[in-house]
Amino acid sequence: MGAGHDHGRQVSRAGEKHRGRLWAAFAVLAVFMVVEAVGAWWTGSLALLSDAGHMFTDVLGIGMALAAITAASRASRDGQHTFGLYRMEVLAALANAVLLFGVAIYVLVEAVRRLDEPPQVMAGPMLAVAVAGLIANVVAFLLLRSGAQESLNVRGAYLEVLGDLVASVGVIAAAGVIAATGWWYADPIIAVAVGLFILPRTYQLGRAALRVLVQAAPPHVNVAAVRDGLCALDGVTGVHDLHVWTLTSGMEVASAHLILDAGADLAGVLAAARRVLHDRFAIEHATLQAEPQDAEGVCGGSQW
Repeated sequence: MGAGHDHGRQVSRAGEKHRGRLWAAFAVLAVFMVVEAVGAWWTGSLALLSDAGHMFTDVLGIGMALAAITAASRASRDGQHTFGLYRMEVLAALANAVLLFGVAIYVLVEAVRRLDEPPQVMAGPMLAVAVAGLIANVVAFLLLRSGAQESLNVRGAYLEVLGDLVASVGVIAAAGVIAATGWWYADPIIAVAVGLFILPRTYQLGRAALRVLVQAAPPHVNVAAVRDGLCALDGVTGVHDLHVWTLTSGMEVASAHLILDAGADLAGVLAAARRVLHDRFAIEHATLQAEPQDAEGVCGGSQW
């Protein structure tokens, strides 16, 4: 029994509705990411470079959302990839985390070095580029806001852009301080703040991707509670070989062997098990195997 392709179509429908807005936000942020990177090189601003790196997370996040939508839309049509191409999103997330970690460390090391003798930066152009970046983030924020309520992938991209708004405001503040007072320390200090802001998100992204790749149980799903829920079903006397893992963000899957009473209604038990997994644990795709009463495994104790 399974619902993987149905879930894939649901993900696809929710994402397809907002595909145009995602592409628009992707284009706006990608262009201004390049503008900020060039502006950082031109003005000598490390804070602007750190903000460009942070905007890169937005571009990658939206790109992964688009990739997940595309994979979901192909899942039911590709006979060779029975789960579609969902893991491509996870691999991209891990690559993103590794790259961002390197960028954040570089920014932090360079910022500490500059604290000894901060170089002069071109405050006027720095401010202009930072304001343009803020406008780009606001545009992307407005494009993604409606879709964030309907699609998990769009919501992730939306939260990325929301976080980048904070970094852009910080760079604008640094440029304003330098322009008004000539206090060059504002640039490396803001760069450190943005770098420290990126690192925890990078760690969380990498950790989440690795959890999926090693097929660990989702952190929000209590496997013991799943077993107890299945054991509590009428006609079920044992559960063994229970596995719960994440296929891609927002798609948890499970497999289990259910030991049934001799007179149990097979169809009824499987339907009830599906409802329990869906309603209590948000597990859409499950493969369940029914076995006779003499199979190994009992409820209420050790099962392997």
